[in-house]
Amino acid sequence: MLQISILFPVMAIAASIAAYLEPEIFAPFGGSIVPLLTIIMFAMGLTLTPADFKRVARRPKAVGLGVFLQFTIMPLTALAIGTALALPPELLAGLVLLGSCPGGTASNVISYLAKANVALSVTMTMTSSLLAVAATPVITWLLVGQTVHVSVGAILLSLVQIVLLPVLIGVAMNAFFHRQLARVKPALPIVATTAIVIIIAIIVALNRDDLALVGPAILATVVLHNLSGLAWGYAIPRLLGFDRVTCRTIAIEVGMQNSGLSVALALKYFSALAALPSAIFSIWHNLSGALLAGWWSRHATNDAAPRTVTRPRDARVED
Repeated sequence: MLQISILFPVMAIAASIAAYLEPEIFAPFGGSIVPLLTIIMFAMGLTLTPADFKRVARRPKAVGLGVFLQFTIMPLTALAIGTALALPPELLAGLVLLGSCPGGTASNVISYLAKANVALSVTMTMTSSLLAVAATPVITWLLVGQTVHVSVGAILLSLVQIVLLPVLIGVAMNAFFHRQLARVKPALPIVATTAIVIIIAIIVALNRDDLALVGPAILATVVLHNLSGLAWGYAIPRLLGFDRVTCRTIAIEVGMQNSGLSVALALKYFSALAALPSAIFSIWHNLSGALLAGWWSRHATNDAAPRTVTRPRDARVED
């Protein structure tokens, strides 16, 4: 599991280079992005049980704050950075859409590596993913609806199909066929990681010509966006009196987006160019998360808050 987490950025970079050099190999598979993302969300559902949903009630303040920051800091920061850097409307819409998406499940692994609270991370990811069905299209429409056309109803329907239904089906299957699935679960991280790497390669291939022109600007934007989420995600909970372990967990959750979902929505409702920030974010947030986890793992806190010392369960996928 941990080897997959560590190798994922390397795999993503290698796939990006290959797609840039040989775009004709990957570009024809643009229609595969949504099915691949559905597989990822289904894999996430297979790792959850009905009991996981009870965790929200156990730590309502921490979960509520994390999800609130997820859907406020990230979209508003995206809008501010994109506007300040004068991004074209399509790129700005893609960046705001990225900021309006739920937390990425890679945050669960990064939380483990950073000696944060993995159970809290899993709970926030699950909660934000379910709330995103309504929150993502509405927030995107509110922030960039005056600049580009945002079909709230259509995006909501897509999120139900891509996120909600696969996750719920996975949860149901895990509840009824837990023993039968035990042999399959160890392979889920590999399947999900491969899927997101393929998605990244497809996006790079579709945007090869534009990358040379806007690549550096988008990279700077994505880096600022991610670092802003990590910084505010830590600082605000700390100011509100949360322990450092919880602050680390919320920071990681806020700063790491479900970029695979953003890619799929941007391609379907905006353009390939609008999906570019999400593709770059997929690579960068895993690199920054791994570096931050390495730093925090070497600087333990003295807080008495409970920590999860077990590994993240089964298939915490990277996106």
